[in-house]
Amino acid sequence: MVFVSDRPLKFALVAGEASGDVLGASLIQALKHRYPDAEFMGIGGPKMIAAGLRSEYEQEKLAVRGAAEVLSHLPEILSIRRGIISRLKAWRPNVFIGIDAPDFNLTVERKLKATGIPTVHYVSPTVWAWRRGRTKKIVAAVNQLLCLFPFEPACYTDKGLHPVFVGHPLADEIDINPDRGLVRQSLKLPEASPLITLMPGSRQSELAFHAELFIDTVNRIAAELPDALFLVPLATPETRQLFETALRQFAQPGLKVKILFGHAREALAASDLALVCSGTATLEAALLRCPMVITYKVTAISAWIYRKMRYLTWVGLPNILLGRLVVQELLQEDATPEKLSTALIDLWRQPNRRKEMEASFAAIHTKLRQNSAERAADAVVACLKLQA
Repeated sequence: MVFVSDRPLKFALVAGEASGDVLGASLIQALKHRYPDAEFMGIGGPKMIAAGLRSEYEQEKLAVRGAAEVLSHLPEILSIRRGIISRLKAWRPNVFIGIDAPDFNLTVERKLKATGIPTVHYVSPTVWAWRRGRTKKIVAAVNQLLCLFPFEPACYTDKGLHPVFVGHPLADEIDINPDRGLVRQSLKLPEASPLITLMPGSRQSELAFHAELFIDTVNRIAAELPDALFLVPLATPETRQLFETALRQFAQPGLKVKILFGHAREALAASDLALVCSGTATLEAALLRCPMVITYKVTAISAWIYRKMRYLTWVGLPNILLGRLVVQELLQEDATPEKLSTALIDLWRQPNRRKEMEASFAAIHTKLRQNSAERAADAVVACLKLQA
């Protein structure tokens, strides 16, 4: 679908964290293929900026997790939201696309929609997991909703909204048959086993909870599996510094740790196992066929709030998509070095279980591989005619 205009189209996008930055970058590229002269403005990370976005604020300012933690950053977040709404009203984009970050973006969408700017929300909020009452607010705020997972559109069809399942960009980007040996060779990694990737989080606040926990865990693993090599891909200089500081404080002498600046996908593709924070990283690990254990920690008050509001038994995307417990989840009080190290060592010592896990991950990949960026761009273009 192509929309004809006598002037360059303007697309506004706001993504609040690293996973949204990936989605936004692929969408910008698909829209630029249709409209080479299009302009892009909003809030994004390095990938969206590289794709052509003019980011008005630092994305990291919005990347605060945990209900309690958000409160301390709320004045700054609200100031940014007021600022971006004001700038976008003046800029008058042809379409606004809010990428995930619903607590931030739904208000932006509602305010812009009221001025006649079509609004799209990319990534359905997890109303199927918790806070189901948000559906009314979502329907009121957006003209279209783009869903990454096939079960999500049904959550809205009785509300007057007809969302589009577009699939997940990661499923399109990642090779359907990853070659672990080839990736190891490309990274010049030794053949020593096991090779274990640690994914302690993409946000500084996550590193504050997970750095020491992960290091204490691998200290225990190394004592049982002395040939183990640990890869730690970190997305920003700030998170790398936090993890390196924790390493100096807590790592046992001789611990074999290789820190990577980025390269999370390559690390997961090369690894035998992974310890992954709950979130999009669990899906990425699954698509790369990397057997894993899922963990996550927040403050006690945030954990209490989430437990009161959530509906599903599991938090890991692989388990949710498969509808059964395939990947072990050790969260909050269960996220201890003892339990995490035992879970990973047990998984290493059960090759048949790892093979079964990899087969389940292949089924997820097939389901989500939908050429999502093009389908998302089609849905965005369809909203151009709605502009007042």
